[in-house]
Amino acid sequence: MCHAHGAKVACVSKVICAHPAVLQALVDAGADMLADSRIQNLQLIGEKQPGIPRLLLRLPAVGQAEDAVLHSEYSLNSSLETLAAISRSARELNQTHRAIIMVDVGDLREGVWPDRVVPLVTKAARLPNIDIAGLGTNLACYGGVIPTLENMQTLIECRDACRKATGLPLDLLSGGNSANLPLLASGKMPHEINHFRIGEAIILGRNVLDRSPWQGTRQDGLRVVAEIIELESKPSVPIGQRGQDAFGNQVEFEDRGIRRRALLNLGRQDVDVEGLMPDDGGIIVLGGSSDHVVLDVSDAKNELKLGDEVGFMPTYSALLAASTSPYVEKVVIPGL
Repeated sequence: MCHAHGAKVACVSKVICAHPAVLQALVDAGADMLADSRIQNLQLIGEKQPGIPRLLLRLPAVGQAEDAVLHSEYSLNSSLETLAAISRSARELNQTHRAIIMVDVGDLREGVWPDRVVPLVTKAARLPNIDIAGLGTNLACYGGVIPTLENMQTLIECRDACRKATGLPLDLLSGGNSANLPLLASGKMPHEINHFRIGEAIILGRNVLDRSPWQGTRQDGLRVVAEIIELESKPSVPIGQRGQDAFGNQVEFEDRGIRRRALLNLGRQDVDVEGLMPDDGGIIVLGGSSDHVVLDVSDAKNELKLGDEVGFMPTYSALLAASTSPYVEKVVIPGL
């Protein structure tokens, strides 16, 4: 869909920590770039997929300038000081680094405010060994602001003003992330927007504006599976005086009587417990501690016993945590 619009796609691998099997799938599917927010993952991408351009998603720290040049061909930037550090590192390494200047069009995360972008680009253009590839923006991450024709037009106008001031082509306009796909699908995305950074929509097959399934995709490409290590019938409300739980929360419990409860060998150290959606619709996720997920399995559709595995569809936050946890084994099942 992006290619049909004339746009390139930077496939984002951070939610799966640049797992080599997923990297290969993304490249096979036509990724124009691979993008990640962590230098370690970009280094792995360079080892596993040499030759494909890499994009550093998180604004590089000044102290990260050399690593940014070594392990990415492109980076998102909003600070002249950081760009100057990247320029020095690129010159020392005899390389040219391509920078995308981020503009904040309303979501209030990274990016220079629109009325300050021309001075930044003008000064950055004078730095040696830096190629200002274009402008970009990010939406629907921090403030939840939805991409619209209006905020995309703001980015285009910023690009045009920078072009006039500097004479640079600034050919790349990176309109945003998976949240931009509904606007693209509607046919209202301006043709000038020619680059997208897509992660969740590809990996989990979801429209990130409401988490509904994206047409023509599967949502079970990645699953979280854990084993039942205790299965007991217990009251649904704790007995005795109660204070805070292990994480400082005052938890409220619904009295549902005696219920069949399962403990899993998975916990908050491994996953966002609230982001687990059981494959069995009769199972309820009650909560979790550092090392356990607690389930109500009284109404499970399948009879469960100690040692059985329980599967879940993860949300983005659950998958991010599970991918990052060294305690969660990653298993590739080909051919499904």
